[in-house]
Amino acid sequence: MSRFTEAVTDGPPTGAAADRPPGWRELALPVLVLAPTLVALPFGEAAMATAVAAPVAVLIALHSLAVHRTAGPALAGALMVTVVAAGTAATLGEPPHYVAGVALLAGGGAAVAWATGRSRRRTRAYRSALVAYRAGTSAVPRFAALAERDRLAAELHDVAAHRLTGIVVSAGAALRLADRERTAEALRHAIDAGRQAVHELDRLTGLGERAAVATLADIDALAAEQGADYRRTVDAAPGSSTDAAYRVVREALTNAARYAHGAAVRVRVEGADKCGGTERPERSKRSERSDGPDRSTSGSGLTVTITDDGGTVAVSGLGTGHGLAGLRTVVDAAGGTLWSGPEGSGWTVRARLPSAASPVARRWPRWRGPTALDWALVVLAIALSLGASLLSADVPDSFRGLLPAVPTVLLSGLHAVPLGWRSRLPGRALAAVLLALVLWLACDLAGWTQPPVSDIFLVYWWVELTLAYSAGAYLPGRRSRLAPLAVASVGGLVLAGGSGITGNRAAAWAVLTGMLALPAFAVWSLGRFTARRRDRLRAADTRRRELLDRNADAAVRDQRRRIAAGLRRTAQRHARAVVAAAEAGQLESVRDEARAGLTALRELLTELRGRDSGDTPPPTVAGIAALATRYGTAVRYTGSRRPAPAVVEVAAYRTAATLMAPGVTLTVRSLDNGVELSGPAPADPGVLRRLRAMADATGGTLSTTGRGAVRVWLPEVFPSRSG
Repeated sequence: MSRFTEAVTDGPPTGAAADRPPGWRELALPVLVLAPTLVALPFGEAAMATAVAAPVAVLIALHSLAVHRTAGPALAGALMVTVVAAGTAATLGEPPHYVAGVALLAGGGAAVAWATGRSRRRTRAYRSALVAYRAGTSAVPRFAALAERDRLAAELHDVAAHRLTGIVVSAGAALRLADRERTAEALRHAIDAGRQAVHELDRLTGLGERAAVATLADIDALAAEQGADYRRTVDAAPGSSTDAAYRVVREALTNAARYAHGAAVRVRVEGADKCGGTERPERSKRSERSDGPDRSTSGSGLTVTITDDGGTVAVSGLGTGHGLAGLRTVVDAAGGTLWSGPEGSGWTVRARLPSAASPVARRWPRWRGPTALDWALVVLAIALSLGASLLSADVPDSFRGLLPAVPTVLLSGLHAVPLGWRSRLPGRALAAVLLALVLWLACDLAGWTQPPVSDIFLVYWWVELTLAYSAGAYLPGRRSRLAPLAVASVGGLVLAGGSGITGNRAAAWAVLTGMLALPAFAVWSLGRFTARRRDRLRAADTRRRELLDRNADAAVRDQRRRIAAGLRRTAQRHARAVVAAAEAGQLESVRDEARAGLTALRELLTELRGRDSGDTPPPTVAGIAALATRYGTAVRYTGSRRPAPAVVEVAAYRTAATLMAPGVTLTVRSLDNGVELSGPAPADPGVLRRLRAMADATGGTLSTTGRGAVRVWLPEVFPSRSG
């Protein structure tokens, strides 16, 4: 058994090492290295001369801090190093330009150390999640079959049991009264309801297609069919809410027919703000219908109230024992709450259902998202171009005043900032960088900048090489082939325009372009290799997922066949017998066959719901629902559910497992670019820190609200696998 499986079996999983807060051993290296170095910095150049490795040690410490801690503390460490380095230079009496140069170089190095540490942290989380995903997905077909079993069991109870109960009640009443007109009416009802039951059972034993989503008009028809005192004051509601409302009304009316025969029944479908009064904790009245206390909800939506004024039990033993328990699952899944209990001399069922809000994509802060390394490279590029010049003993004329420094600073920024787009818009980023070089050369020829770009190009050229790699890694092959040639051509033009070139500059440009083309094509080829490797991995993941889906579909079909076989032997046979007896005018046989059908359904439902797998649910978004049943937690899904990358599936599962507790309702939202989970905030600060670390390791975020709720967002694009 894997460590992840053991964690789920013994309690809510905490995730792998990459997802949990670090222990003291993991923090020892960055703290022990970083603290003495920062203490030694103010003692001047003599002290630092005895520790040549100090800058390297600081970068290693920052990298380790970013690997083992969340983004905020790691970034604070990088800023502290920058401030201490600049403060040390100022304390030693260095001129302002020198202090600025130290700050730029320290900041550039710290930014890269922080970003690479963040990338390493996400890579560790990805690998851990991938191992857990591959180990756990063998359970996906089995749990898909169990989910289909539960769905079919719920439909059996909602549809066939409802029809057969009505037949038993009406037939029993007609037989007791021995009235010819009442008997004829009961026979007509048995024929209609029996045929509808047969039709529904045929559908369930066929291809297993799902029933259509019920509308407000369907609720109108249902209430009219049952002769209830009905009023509806809303004209529109989301499909998830109307479907759940229909099932609430149907179950409540069926229970009223069973346990409050002859009572007046009132059905109200209103807006949430129309429902007055305060629900009371319910007391036991009928064991099958008992339910938990109401949990308050906020916001507008739909309120459904069904009330009876008391009555007598029509026929004993008609209940299946799973009605309101299954109904609570339906209402919770729609994002609402359900309450049922005695009111006055009767019984009330009340459901509050939300108005739907379309999930939208969330955005992560750029400083901690998938482009963090790109923007760290921007900082490094500016630091190297400006910082090195400011540290020079012979400061260029461009930095001897604010106004002369403006062109150089602007051009350095124009040349560096496009690195921030290297993974999202590599082609445009490269074009912008090359255009900045040409503009810089033009400013040199006009005498506006010092030193000339040809003098610093070889130090600055790694920017162009980085973008040549990005073009190979992220652009289609044909579109990216011009990238290394463009880099070499513009680079040769810049070098050929320098003051050190004498003679034929065109010939010099051709020679320099050829020399620069070799490294440019080398890094571009490396990018193409990375792209092909990434495509192979994605294709392999797609094939594995398709195979998994096929296996899950096969398991679902097998489950349908087994349930269909049981229905054909029992309930379906009795439903057909009900219709035949009603057509023959044999009301007593109608009642007996309908009761036998209900008994068969109850036994089948008990058998279906009694089976459970002791295995650990698969670490997927769908597996959250299976795990929730073991913790007594309700889960509702919103948004268009679709397969997510393995790291998101596992991270969502681990997050949900950490938040689970009896009586808690979790919401899982499928967004355009990830998955969001929300629920009550844990009381234990340690659990909250663990959740924050889990979200951070996958590039996500954790936020809390004033109402004691926590929201965890997990982005679908995993940064460290982008190339």
